[in-house]
Order: sequence, then C-alpha cells, then structure tokens
Amino acid sequence: MLAKAGISESEFDEIAKWGANLVRIPFNQTWALNTPEYDPEAYLAGLDEVIAMAAARNAYTLLDLQWLDNASPRGRLANGRQNFVPPLPNAGSIELWRQIASRYRGESAVLYDIFNEPHDALPDDRVKFQGIRLDGTLVPVRRRRVTTAEWQPWAIRLVSAIRSECPEALIFVSGVDWGYDLERLPCADLDGVVYSSHIYPRKKKPWRSAFDEVSARVPVFIAEWGGVEEDLPWGRKLADHLDDLEVGWAAWSWSDHPHLVRPGSYEPTAFGSFVRDLLRS
Repeated sequence: MLAKAGISESEFDEIAKWGANLVRIPFNQTWALNTPEYDPEAYLAGLDEVIAMAAARNAYTLLDLQWLDNASPRGRLANGRQNFVPPLPNAGSIELWRQIASRYRGESAVLYDIFNEPHDALPDDRVKFQGIRLDGTLVPVRRRRVTTAEWQPWAIRLVSAIRSECPEALIFVSGVDWGYDLERLPCADLDGVVYSSHIYPRKKKPWRSAFDEVSARVPVFIAEWGGVEEDLPWGRKLADHLDDLEVGWAAWSWSDHPHLVRPGSYEPTAFGSFVRDLLRS
C-alpha cells in the first residue's frame, strides 16, 4: 500500500509492480466541495480517474481529507517546512463527506479516511479553528490543544455524514498527536470503522500504548509510516512488529517527503527499496 498525492497511468503501472493493493490519495476540501460559488467537477473527475486506474489494477483507493485549503499556512514544523495540515476539520467537512459518499456510493473499491492528522496547533499557527458538539454547535478550542475530547465529536459527525449516503462504507479514523495516538478511541461504539495511526521515528509515546493494545480489540491500520535511509533499522523493527500484530499499512510517500522514490524518477530510495521488498514478500 502506498500514499500518493497525484498520479498517472505510468505511475500506477510502476506502483502495481511494487505489489501495492491500496493507494491512499490526499485531497483538498476547498477543491472538492460543491458550493454556490464553486463547481468542483473538474477536480472530482480527477479523483474518478484515480479510482478507476486503481480498480483496474485490483487496488483500493483510500480518500484522505488532507487539507481544508491550499492557502492557509498552519505554522512551521520542527524541520522548518511550512505546514498546511489543519488541527481539526471545519463545518464544510461534514457536507464534503456527504457529497463524496453520495458520489461514490456503491463503489466498493473506495474507502474513506475522514481527516488526516488531528493535532495541537503549532506555536505559529495563527488560524482559528473550532470544536463541535454532538448537536452540531461549533465551539472555540480555547487552549488550542486537540485531545480525543476535541476530536471525538468531529469524528462522529464525519462518520455519520458518510453513513447517511453510503451505509456500508469502510471508514478510517485517525488518532490524535498527528494521527499517531489511538489510546483513547474517538469512535469506540461505531461499527464498520477502522482506527488509523500514523507512525514516524522519534514519537515519544511507545507503540504499546499508542496502538498495540487497541489493535487487540478493534481493527487498526497504519495509514502512514516512512523514513529516510538512517531510519531503516527503525523501519525494520516496526515492519516486524506490525507483522506480528497482523496490522496492515500504507507507506508514505510516493511523491512527498520522506520519499519512497527519488523525485523525477521511479528509482526507489533506500527506504523505498525496503518498502517495495516488503510489498513483494
């Protein structure tokens, strides 16, 4: 399984050679949401093409709500890169998933990743964001921290929006701390939900607390993991651990840092070669 931002037929052929049976596609809410001021048909037609290309190669497409827009910086990460991933969804996300689920109702190869990485606001993220109550009332997040208490009502509302149009949809729900931490499940009482963790080196909470114990009682999937060459020992340990847990995964990323292939080519990086060998084994 691979994570990818944009894709072509030739790239899909290469991905199929790696043995992937799922491609996770990050998308942008502003470009996908139908409003009186904007028709998203051209953008959604691109998603249609990706889904068709994946299905033609016996692969699922996991649609991942990655960004609310492409114009609002959400602070800088520790490595200095500008971040555009928001801490929480917004009211438009509910209608977005209702529209997306209606469009792909009956498409068994389409899976739904409701929101990429809930997280505390970065220190220099100046954009306001809101929590939501189960009745739909929006409320301020005063401490600018996102725990399960802030994320859970959003997760339930987004899952419900999808279910209203596509009751049989398979839905993925990330943890907090940039998707990593599943210790307190946001939707523990909902059926047909897979709990999704994003794992990268140097996370403070141990795997056992973040997702091991949860995986013994509910479905867990690792929707992102990856690294660079120096992270290979960590990656081998994690891959063996996930195999022992019988937990599936999607590696990040075919087109973004940390790269699985070198930019401008299909030549795998050192970490990409490792992932390819895992997929082929």
